[in-house]
Amino acid sequence: MEAVLHGDTDAAAPGDDTHRAFVLAYVQPGLAGLIDGSVSTLAPIFAAAFATHSNGATFLVGLAASLGAGISMGFTEALSDDGRITGRGSPWMRGLVCGAATALGGLGHTLPYTIPGHWPNAFALATGLAVLVVAIELVVIAAIRTRYMATPFGRAVLQIVLGGALVLAVGVLIGSA
Repeated sequence: MEAVLHGDTDAAAPGDDTHRAFVLAYVQPGLAGLIDGSVSTLAPIFAAAFATHSNGATFLVGLAASLGAGISMGFTEALSDDGRITGRGSPWMRGLVCGAATALGGLGHTLPYTIPGHWPNAFALATGLAVLVVAIELVVIAAIRTRYMATPFGRAVLQIVLGGALVLAVGVLIGSA
């Protein structure tokens, strides 16, 4: 169990019950939260950014989207099953992990919009940093999928970047309309 908690998957083979329980109870809900928080908040944050060109307004939208999504995903995960049939562990712990990861995923690219100032310099800097944070988030998600879900890294990057790019494009297009 010690090796699994520290991410040493070589010590616990993917078929090992302890490793499987850890992945089902913590990694999968956390990964679902990170993906949802990082990807689903892109559209409202970047729509707000391009519609208002205001870092303050964009930050508030991002904060609301991230925290609201965290609460929603946390309850969704906690209420999706009680763990008795699936063996996925405590529903409330999974909900906490999923909700926190969702909020964290959205807050990452929201925080650059705390940069004070007005259009165009502060907005351009915040938006550039937000895009950089999104890229880092997506690579981290792909790395987690590779390490714990046995997804080849290239495929994981392609899948998550494609999804993220589509949602980002929706936000920019709607915000620019």
